[in-house]
Amino acid sequence: MADKKRPDETGKTGPGDQDKPDLRDDDLEHRRRRLEASLATRRPGGPTAKEGEKSGNLAGYGQGLKLSSEFIAGIAVGGGLGWMIDHWAGTSPWGLIVFFLLGFGAGVLNVLRSVGVVADAGPRAQDKRPKGPDET
Repeated sequence: MADKKRPDETGKTGPGDQDKPDLRDDDLEHRRRRLEASLATRRPGGPTAKEGEKSGNLAGYGQGLKLSSEFIAGIAVGGGLGWMIDHWAGTSPWGLIVFFLLGFGAGVLNVLRSVGVVADAGPRAQDKRPKGPDET
């Protein structure tokens, strides 16, 4: 028979009580609970974590679908206009190439506008800083 204190397949390895939880584990668990309670008081009131994850994922999918459709639409419109100009003017394939690239640029610009990196087109906002004595 094998001795239960030896490291073989039938017994525990090494001496000591390994089944008893270590004091450090209790301390760690206590600190974790204290941290969770502190974070719970600082979080704004709202949906639980599971509901927040679901709505966050759906919002992310919606934003991704919106951005990708704007990008693809810019390329498709540019390519379509280029093909129509080539068909009408007989300049194949140059109109398609040029308008495809313009559509790509328009698609990138639309995505950047949607994300908020580039300002919308339109009249520029007036400068809101006060005018100095040497400015009119």
